Amino acid sequence: MRIRLGCRFDLNLPQPTPMIALLNVHFSRASDLEYPDHLVTTPPVPLTAYRDGFGNWCTRFVAPQGAFSIGTQAVIRDDGLPDVQPPLSLGQAPVQFLPDETMPFLLGSRYCDTDILSNEAWRLFEHTPPGAARVQAICDFVHNHITFDYMQARSTRSASEAYREGVGVCRDYTHLAIAFCRCMNIPARYCTGYLGDIGMAPPYPPGDFAAFMEVWLDGAWYVYDPRNNMPRIGRVLMARGRDAADVPMLQSFGQNELAGFEVWTDEES
Repeated sequence: MRIRLGCRFDLNLPQPTPMIALLNVHFSRASDLEYPDHLVTTPPVPLTAYRDGFGNWCTRFVAPQGAFSIGTQAVIRDDGLPDVQPPLSLGQAPVQFLPDETMPFLLGSRYCDTDILSNEAWRLFEHTPPGAARVQAICDFVHNHITFDYMQARSTRSASEAYREGVGVCRDYTHLAIAFCRCMNIPARYCTGYLGDIGMAPPYPPGDFAAFMEVWLDGAWYVYDPRNNMPRIGRVLMARGRDAADVPMLQSFGQNELAGFEVWTDEES
């Protein structure tokens, strides 16, 4: 399968503003790109790049005063198969046997406030089988507990607030599921990327980025999507971190107004 993907942000800025963009396809999928997904800005500005502590490709620039846009597009090859789901019988490793690199994803973070949710997580999931069955139980609960509503989106909402309010968008589903997993000693990391409607029945909502998670179970990371709660086709990873604070699409160091936003993920013939 070939998927044409891309995005564009249109901004209005009252003054020159430093920014960081995480808009490129993750390096683990770079070999699947038919050509590089270079960032393009209007007007053109100098771009520099670096890798952050999670391995994400970050681009730095200073957006000029006035109207400014940044975006990218590419075609990526995909196997066309749904997300790999582990068998429910797959277990989880005891904490003392977890690899060192998984430990940051076992601790609380800015939006995944495990200290507040720990007692509730154990009340809800203590009697579920450890491992994949427990993760699926968490996803089922979160999927049914939160009502999706774009109009209720709030960038400061934590996992415990999403649990209490019962409303949110995909990042809120993901934060809550990650927090519950960590409370149950299952490493979980936040992911952002492209997810179109390939294989889904119409009508299709407007294009957007997707938040989902990867959990460590018995030697490997597996994708889970508590918002959709089903394997999907054509998921393309962009960045990973502890939570949304680590992987903003655009990090602005100054005031700006979002004048327009577009994301596309379309299957090519």
